Amino acid sequence: AVTKTVDPQLVNAAIAQGITLLGENKAQELCEKYDSYHKDGVQIHFIGHLQTNKVRQIVDKVQMIESLDSEELAAQIDRHAAKLGLRMPVLIEINIGREPSKSGIAPEALPLFCEALKKYPALIPSGLMTIAPRCTSAEEYGVYFSEMNRLRNTVFAEKFPSVGHPLLSMGMSSSYLPALENGADIIRIGEGIFGKRDGIVNK
Repeated sequence: AVTKTVDPQLVNAAIAQGITLLGENKAQELCEKYDSYHKDGVQIHFIGHLQTNKVRQIVDKVQMIESLDSEELAAQIDRHAAKLGLRMPVLIEINIGREPSKSGIAPEALPLFCEALKKYPALIPSGLMTIAPRCTSAEEYGVYFSEMNRLRNTVFAEKFPSVGHPLLSMGMSSSYLPALENGADIIRIGEGIFGKRDGIVNK
């Protein structure tokens, strides 16, 4: 459940109905809301773009960072996690549509990026994440999501053979069905759970 801009009371209501995984987009918002959440049996993943200077604020509050998009960020996560005696699961964010406005590494950069991550012992590379371009049909989304599935099952699996089942995080309120059809393990739903709020579309 993507909780960006959602009041903690509504988030706790969703938890009461069975939601066990929250997706947080912004470090400051997570810190402000963290103590209000009913966290028994609930995991929090950081899914938004993470600035290197914000890692320290969130590394002890989340169970996974899904938006690893640079080696500089990897080094900061490794450093701050190690200080706390933690090992942090991470997903590598892929800019599958090669959009200049979006974070993530290019698909062709994945092999070298995987190799670079092996020098950071406090990281647990666990799979891939993407935010697909906005499409008008399930078939269009499927082109991007099937490519993500291929990258997961070939490049990532080859670089990290000890990961039994690499995770694939992709698909939002408007695209979760084609994401699931193409192997998504995690889908990120905001508007589909909480609706539109204050003119902001939560996807």
